[in-house]
Amino acid sequence: MSWIPDFGNPERLWTLLLLPVLIIAYLIILRLKGRVALRFTNTGMLGRVVGPQRRWTRHLFVAMSLCSLVALSLAYANPLGTEKQPRERATVVMVVDTSRSMAAEDVAPNRLSAAKQAAREFVDSLPVSYNVAVVTMAGTPAIAMPPSTDRGAVDRVLDSLQLEDGTAIGDAITAALSAVDQAPEGDGDEAAPAMIVMLSDGTNTEGPAPAGPTTSAKQRGIPIFTIAYGTENGFVDIDGKRENVAPDKTTLQTIASTTGARAVGADDRASLEGAYKEIGSVIGYEDVSKPITATYAAVALAFAVVAALGAVFMAARWPR
Repeated sequence: MSWIPDFGNPERLWTLLLLPVLIIAYLIILRLKGRVALRFTNTGMLGRVVGPQRRWTRHLFVAMSLCSLVALSLAYANPLGTEKQPRERATVVMVVDTSRSMAAEDVAPNRLSAAKQAAREFVDSLPVSYNVAVVTMAGTPAIAMPPSTDRGAVDRVLDSLQLEDGTAIGDAITAALSAVDQAPEGDGDEAAPAMIVMLSDGTNTEGPAPAGPTTSAKQRGIPIFTIAYGTENGFVDIDGKRENVAPDKTTLQTIASTTGARAVGADDRASLEGAYKEIGSVIGYEDVSKPITATYAAVALAFAVVAALGAVFMAARWPR
């Protein structure tokens, strides 16, 4: 819960204007009482008449009363908090890198085979009401599977993925956005929320830079979660030449942060499964506003009880 929540009825916060008025009134009363006290020359007699009171306790109990007023004013304005609730429906576009670098064997048995298995497990963990699409990311990205709730079809598409030349991250994001547009309409008035999960182990080598399509995703409110896949020492042999294929973590981090999503890394099978689970825990829930008036009312009650006890304490004639 935020220290400064949203309010369902912010116009009711005018009651907080009473706080400075009461503080000023209290200071004026203290000043007048001080002038009255100066009329007594025998302070011992004054002490026996009024009784012993500690100045700081009086101020403390007044402060508790004012704090109670503040909490009640905030409760009156209907404060709103947030809680995470499972999404009932969503569209998830899986973007899987199928470039030649995915043949690297730094992740057993190789990057692509491990990625297929982890992607299948991730898809199977999603609610059955979610539409899932698959986009291949190589030199010419394509929608391999339009959004569907048919998990068997998604698994078969993932199994059929083959290595291709090139890595076009920008075009892959554009294809993923097109896949979102193909999602079937739900029963509600609003379209189901959409998100993209991109797994890549390379640098953009084909097509436009990812910046433009990433900005389009941001404008549409579609987060792009990224997984930087592979080790820094991964390599493949291409035309008799050994090429290092370390993941481009910087580019993937920029894509995720620009769209308000999360970027994670994975350098082995276990960490890849963990990365998908981490992302799944985010996309499977949404923040929903809920009234938290009772919380503020409870705080106001606590302050009021302390203030009431203080009033009783100061009014009582304790034996000396």
